[in-house]
Amino acid sequence: MRIAILVAATLLSTAVFAQADRKAQQVKEDIAQHREIAAAHERAAKCLESGKSEKECHAPLAKECKGIALGKLCGMRHKH
Repeated sequence: MRIAILVAATLLSTAVFAQADRKAQQVKEDIAQHREIAAAHERAAKCLESGKSEKECHAPLAKECKGIALGKLCGMRHKH
């Protein structure tokens, strides 16, 4: 009986640690994705600062955002 309890406890703790590792990996991936989005927006901001039109600057942003965020412009919206 004690061996069964020990085995069950070991399996449970292994599952808990595996889940924690997956969670930590998801957090790292989320951080990397936020940095990618921020970098794309920083490039768009610099493009606008250079005097180019919104259309010229948003076109590359839309391409960069595919696959990393929702919406054409990486999910960030503001008033115009």
